Amino acid sequence: MMKPDISSRKDIKQIMTKFYDFLLADKTMMPFFEEIVQENQLEHHLEIITDFWNDILFDTNDYQQNVMQKHLQKNAFIHFKKEHFTSWVSYFFKTIDASFTGENSEKMKARAQSIATVMQLKMNLFQDKK
Repeated sequence: MMKPDISSRKDIKQIMTKFYDFLLADKTMMPFFEEIVQENQLEHHLEIITDFWNDILFDTNDYQQNVMQKHLQKNAFIHFKKEHFTSWVSYFFKTIDASFTGENSEKMKARAQSIATVMQLKMNLFQDKK
């Protein structure tokens, strides 16, 4: 059976929810999300990142934060390493591929890979300046 392409914010929310199931079950990734889980903010966080990806895929203007700044702030407390980005991308691709295929699916995966690469570069530069 042919899988559908990502076609709505609802699809993105489904992806983000399943993606976070993987992240939160991984003991190497969980420390990055402990605060969100402890403060019962997971659902709120999922809405924010769904907005982020909705903007990327469907040219909306819902996301009003600075994704890079958020991760640099988190990195000051819990250091991101290459293996964290590798796991993140792997779970991201696995989640999309499980339910979707098509142009938007490929666009979302390509952007995720690009974002992970840029974040790694910026975090290395950021760490080098300390």
